[in-house]
Amino acid sequence: MKVKGIFITFEGPEGAGKTTILNKLAEKLEKSGKSVVATREPGGIVISEKIREIILHPEHTEMDARTEALLYAAARRQHLVEKVIPALYKGSIVLCDRFVDSSLAYQGYARGLGIEEVLKINRFAINGLMPDLTLYFDISPEKGLERISKNNRREINRLDLEKIDFHRKVREGYEKVINMFPNRINIIDADQPLDKVLQAAEKALISYMQETR
Repeated sequence: MKVKGIFITFEGPEGAGKTTILNKLAEKLEKSGKSVVATREPGGIVISEKIREIILHPEHTEMDARTEALLYAAARRQHLVEKVIPALYKGSIVLCDRFVDSSLAYQGYARGLGIEEVLKINRFAINGLMPDLTLYFDISPEKGLERISKNNRREINRLDLEKIDFHRKVREGYEKVINMFPNRINIIDADQPLDKVLQAAEKALISYMQETR
């Protein structure tokens, strides 16, 4: 059976605003009559949400980097099997908050495990399924973390508690990932007003959908 849907992932450092943009784009697509599934990683389904609690709990600071990478991959696999793949077969547009690129930037580069090593783990987990399009929301670590500190509604997770050097490495990691997949990843300047960011993201999405008709 041929996959009929479109798999779009949203990436970026902490505080980039990708989750907000994802939800707004999902609303716009649904209003235009499209079948949309908005989801997140780690999470999206019961098993993966439980793994998320383990990974991101602020008290789990002793977690080993390889354990972290493996848990992300496990959550990713279950999420794909239960939610993403069935939705794609039905012809839905799947908007996913984070995917493999996050693991490559965070665990592969920032944690020092090696981008290629983490990619190997995830190749096993995803079994060849990569996004059709990735929107990367770029912002400096300083400004991203400042946004988080001002947002009382956002959950504070273990990664938010990392030192600024870690978050700088995450951004550097994303730059390397973008160079690996330049045709798939579209860079959005997230350091501008929300309506401008949304406009840029919507333009990139519409452009991709028109090109692939």
